[in-house]
Amino acid sequence: MASSSSSLTSSSGPDIPWVEKYRPTKVADIVGNEDAVVRLQVIARDGNMPNLILAGPPGTGKTTSVLALAHELLGPNYKEAVLELNASDDRGIDVVRNKIKMFAQKKVTLSAGRHKIIILDEADSMTSGAQQALRRIMEIYSNSTRFALACNTSSKVIEPIQSRCAIVRFSRLTDQEILSRLMVVVAAEKQVPYVPEGLDAIIFTADGDMRQALNNLQATNSGFGFVNQENVFKVCDQPHPLHVKSMIRNLLEGKFDDSCAGLKQLYDLGYSPTDIITTLFRVIKNYDMAEYLKLEFMKETGFAHMRICDGVGSYLQLCGLLAKLALVRDTANAA
Repeated sequence: MASSSSSLTSSSGPDIPWVEKYRPTKVADIVGNEDAVVRLQVIARDGNMPNLILAGPPGTGKTTSVLALAHELLGPNYKEAVLELNASDDRGIDVVRNKIKMFAQKKVTLSAGRHKIIILDEADSMTSGAQQALRRIMEIYSNSTRFALACNTSSKVIEPIQSRCAIVRFSRLTDQEILSRLMVVVAAEKQVPYVPEGLDAIIFTADGDMRQALNNLQATNSGFGFVNQENVFKVCDQPHPLHVKSMIRNLLEGKFDDSCAGLKQLYDLGYSPTDIITTLFRVIKNYDMAEYLKLEFMKETGFAHMRICDGVGSYLQLCGLLAKLALVRDTANAA
């Protein structure tokens, strides 16, 4: 998803989302996941691409990487030698048997060591039947066609396809990588007034997802014309970490009622229990407290998150979590 300044001219125009406008066109320009990028650079240089599975969280550069790789490998032949199917397209068994098979049979003149490329985005949402039909096609046309499958969880791709592919894993981007990219975009756009705390807030809300970081930056800039903490959290509609921090501080100081009042405030603002507990976990993780306390707090938060995911997302559950955290603190103090 992210790139260095050398690819900033990839698209232009005021109405293009920044995610697309600053999408890298070369594998070398992709930020983060250095091991994966180095592997793809070698393929781009030498040709003879294997079948690939690119697995990792959203917004870490999987689709961008495979598109950039296809552009570098095929150059001017990109349009006729690449078939791209997304989760939004119908990709049932009929499409695999017809559309994909017909493209694999198609004759395209390419230079030595180059192959046609079929890109299947969100491959983990393909039906099992379609994946079964795909495994045979991958073998039959292996001399002329290569497959690149992007997915969030590689375990949802059936074993026979996994064994036919090289797996490239992507992980969430670090805060520093996202910040460096945001600074490049801010410099290129020229009219993005911001304060450093505003960019910190964007990085906090993005949680390692470059796509979300750029979208939040553009939305805050368009909506308020100034990127600061308050505006970012209004746009992203997440509980403010400072509010959650004060809840934890009240708990640690033994002010249970104040902590519950803070939680009621958040709940009444309409934030979903999942949002509240996710922010709570991230604040606890970075909070300066005794290690034993932090570990116990994170454990209890994890159990509460599990209950919320099972559908029990009431105010009572969240108060119960605070009560458990208060008990953990009392036990630690007594010891």
